[in-house]
Amino acid sequence: MANHRLKLYGTNWCPKSAIIRNYLQSIWIEFDDYNVETNPDAEAQVRSLYDGTLKFPTITYGDDFLKNPSRKEIDAFLKKHHL
Repeated sequence: MANHRLKLYGTNWCPKSAIIRNYLQSIWIEFDDYNVETNPDAEAQVRSLYDGTLKFPTITYGDDFLKNPSRKEIDAFLKKHHL
């Protein structure tokens, strides 16, 4: 898993994306931030997770992912992946 990175897929206008982005930054978690409206590859990646539907915010780490997670779910996800 050394080559896996935490990734956030969202938009600039989505309040939940901003909340997650700010939370991860506040706890000093490194992550890649992708805008699904301006990055076609990011949009395709998210759609591949949800049978063609665009759902965000989505957090991924390797093959594991969460859709629209709560803070508690994010914390459990980070702990699960030792981040």
